Amino acid sequence: MPEPATPATPVTFPPAFLWGAATSAYQIEGAVREGGRTPSIWDTFSHTPGKTAGGEHGDIAVDHYHRYRDDVAMMAGLGLNAYRFSISWSRVQPTGRGPAVQVGLDFYRRLVDELLAVGIKPAVTLYHWDLPQELEDAGGWPERDTADRFAEYAQIVGEALGDRVEQWITLNEPWCSAFLGYASGVHAPGRTDPAASLKAAHHLNLAHGLATSALRSAMPARNSVALSLNSSVVRPVSQDPADLAAARKIDDLANGVFHGPILHGAYPESLFAATELITDWSYVEDGDLRAINQPLDALGLNYYTPALVSAADNDLSGPRADGHGASQFSPWPGADDVAFHQTPGERTEMGWSIDPTGLHELIMRYTREAPGLPLYITENGAAYDDKPDPDGRVHDPERISYLHGHLAAVRRAVSDGADVRGYYLWSLMDNFEWAYGYEKRFGAVYVDYGTLARTPKSSALWYGQAARTGTLPPVAVAE
Repeated sequence: MPEPATPATPVTFPPAFLWGAATSAYQIEGAVREGGRTPSIWDTFSHTPGKTAGGEHGDIAVDHYHRYRDDVAMMAGLGLNAYRFSISWSRVQPTGRGPAVQVGLDFYRRLVDELLAVGIKPAVTLYHWDLPQELEDAGGWPERDTADRFAEYAQIVGEALGDRVEQWITLNEPWCSAFLGYASGVHAPGRTDPAASLKAAHHLNLAHGLATSALRSAMPARNSVALSLNSSVVRPVSQDPADLAAARKIDDLANGVFHGPILHGAYPESLFAATELITDWSYVEDGDLRAINQPLDALGLNYYTPALVSAADNDLSGPRADGHGASQFSPWPGADDVAFHQTPGERTEMGWSIDPTGLHELIMRYTREAPGLPLYITENGAAYDDKPDPDGRVHDPERISYLHGHLAAVRRAVSDGADVRGYYLWSLMDNFEWAYGYEKRFGAVYVDYGTLARTPKSSALWYGQAARTGTLPPVAVAE
């Protein structure tokens, strides 16, 4: 169950803790046809009828490309000391191969300079799901060549920004790229091929390893290279052996398929067994696992809600959903014998249960999986149906309670020995929420989609106070 909203004693964080917010390029930038940028798979997908809510897309998004200076000033005014953003691959390298377009790199140079000028530490994510369409046309992530192209892109961006950006993340949530993009089809590119999704997962792992090496060859040794995993906290509905086996299968497909080779240099044998009717894994070539298993400087963890599973013949009443959008195709190849169940408790606008204990559990798991490796919470947040009041203010006490509970869980993990060095709220501001269009608002800052005016919500003011003081304020509506 969620922990109490208000602890008996103040929750205080270490002095060097980073208080940040996160965004991604396609969700906020807009300007999709400016400066030589060409379509990504999300441009194509969102312009395909029926793929996004209301047919909405990121052509303008929240126009961060033209408003970045004001957005950085807003972050500084709130008191944030870190900002995680992603690079649009097709803005930098329009065909996904060959030389960079300097005007594209110049946008990110200006953004980094603006952040550093106000004392905000930039954290660059190289890939947040927006593969150049030309690479998808050539086969996309199921093709090995895409990993090589990604390493080339990483080298370009590392050489351009590595003198001023110290924190780097290769991939954001490769699970979504592989399994929502190529198995269930609810994300771009919208393919529904289970075998291709497993190939994509391997080539994303390889891309991470090759890009890590490329970044290190292009940047000062002081820089940190990480990746962000949306690792699932998978819980069985009972201790029945069939339910435990179901949880193990989902844990392999959600977690082990990535952290196995990345952290330990091997895929779980149980993953091979679960997927043997789908693929023979022959695309894992000699040397791949060594290339993938590069030492990391940090690991990013993204957390929203736990998963509750059972064997499919366990007939529990109530709706069953995996929380990853409506599709007749599963994002879990080889797991047709697993049922997903609604987790108990209060829910966000996404229908996701609110459970900070899952974040604590996740942190402690990776403290054991990778002892000594610094951790960052690179995404955590909640969508609510936020609306301005008659005075134009936006009060979101539910999000404040959510943030308080999850930040308290982070602090408890630190007390329990975890080396967590920062937290990036998802998201800085309302934006294009992928297949949900503009329906779901995750932002701490409200965006009027008609005028694109920004208004910090109560949660932004609350979080800013936490960032400035290093102590969680009481759960009360910030004014």
